[in-house]
Amino acid sequence: MRLLFLLLVLANLAFFAWAKYFATDAGLSDPRPAGQQLAPDAVRILPAVSPPPPARPAAPTPPASAPAEAVVSACLEWGGFSVADAAVAEQALGALNLGARLTQRRSEDVAGWWVYMPPQANRQAAQKKAAELKGLGVDEYFILQEEGRFRFALSLGVFRTEEAAKARLEALRARGVRSAQVGPRETPVQKVWFQVRQVEASLAARLKDLMQSVPGAELRDCPAAGA
Repeated sequence: MRLLFLLLVLANLAFFAWAKYFATDAGLSDPRPAGQQLAPDAVRILPAVSPPPPARPAAPTPPASAPAEAVVSACLEWGGFSVADAAVAEQALGALNLGARLTQRRSEDVAGWWVYMPPQANRQAAQKKAAELKGLGVDEYFILQEEGRFRFALSLGVFRTEEAAKARLEALRARGVRSAQVGPRETPVQKVWFQVRQVEASLAARLKDLMQSVPGAELRDCPAAGA
């Protein structure tokens, strides 16, 4: 009996030694508790995480635009030109790049009487006479350019009645104008006017400068619609 007991004890010791030293080295078991053991089929390799793209630099703030220039006149018109001089005036206006702001209209003077200075020998002589009028303080005149017997005459006003024309003549003589006279004006005279809308102060100044290119023209506010 004692011999059997000793054999059982030796057998248990041998099994314990084998389980501890041999089975662990051979990879037969994981000595950790079951809850902490890794399942090979549950292990996954995660893809590499790309670093976030660098932040874009903030767009530069555009400089503040200059305030728009104030409009000093809703509409100015330059004229009235003969058909020939209208081409010269239109070419001068082209340098201003007015686009849709520039329009053209035509008118006819049909008054029965006018005050005028007789036709001059040529355009230069008419412009010289115009300069003399300016020297006397007379700014309301117009050099006629149309072909005919009154070409290069200077119109100082057209009127519906002879009395109104004579009153104008007396006012001119009081200023020192000597060669002006009154006469009937039955034939309509066509004039060309260029109208410019939304005029700023700088543009008004440039339009006044352009008046030197065609002497005898007038720069004024546009007439009311239907006038």
